[in-house]
Amino acid sequence: MNGQFDLITLIAIIVAVAAIIKLRSVLGHRTDDDEQRVERLKTREREAGQRPAAETASADVITMPRRDREQMAPVPAAETAPANVEARIRAYPVSDPSVTTGFLDIAKVDPSFDPDAFLAGAGRAYETIVSAFAEGNRKALKDLLSREVYDGFTAAIAEREARGETIEQQFVGIRKADIVEAELKNGLASVTVRFLSELISTTRDKAGEVIAGDAQKITDVTDIWTFSRDISSAKARSNLNWRLVATQAPN
Repeated sequence: MNGQFDLITLIAIIVAVAAIIKLRSVLGHRTDDDEQRVERLKTREREAGQRPAAETASADVITMPRRDREQMAPVPAAETAPANVEARIRAYPVSDPSVTTGFLDIAKVDPSFDPDAFLAGAGRAYETIVSAFAEGNRKALKDLLSREVYDGFTAAIAEREARGETIEQQFVGIRKADIVEAELKNGLASVTVRFLSELISTTRDKAGEVIAGDAQKITDVTDIWTFSRDISSAKARSNLNWRLVATQAPN
């Protein structure tokens, strides 16, 4: 009886082991279809991991600039510039209302015109021209003067040189500068400035003797100069240089 039981148990165990081995061999075996499914899964996972970075880069390059343009579109610069220019010019202090009118006429053709910027540039040009004339520096004068004024300045320099005279000058500074006239005529913008400057100047003859001025004294000098610039066309306006076209003595 015991022998029979042992034989039956042994057979049962063998059958169970064989079944387990068979099951494990089936579960552990990967068919070609299984391999393809796994590869497709891995590919999808890689694509999913890369997608957020790609979408972010796309937003930075395309979406953001487009959004900036959409925000700017309702307020075009061309529509707001005239009002801003007129307000800026009307706020500029002048003693004669006709100067403001001249400014506005100029700004209608050249909206970049700004009285403050012009006056700052005119002051630098004034110092350069006065110093260059005293030194006899024709090259420095050439690009700052109209042909007529340049001819007058260089003629005076030549006469001074012919007499053997020299000017020793120190430009102390501009005490005051006021725009007294402004107009636009035939595409030519003209602005007149009254300068009150301080100079230390002496003129010496060919023997070195002082014949005019005082090396120890600051002298107040008033000059009224007119600067012009062609703004008749886009090409002309691309040249931002103003030239001295006229000088006059104060009344």
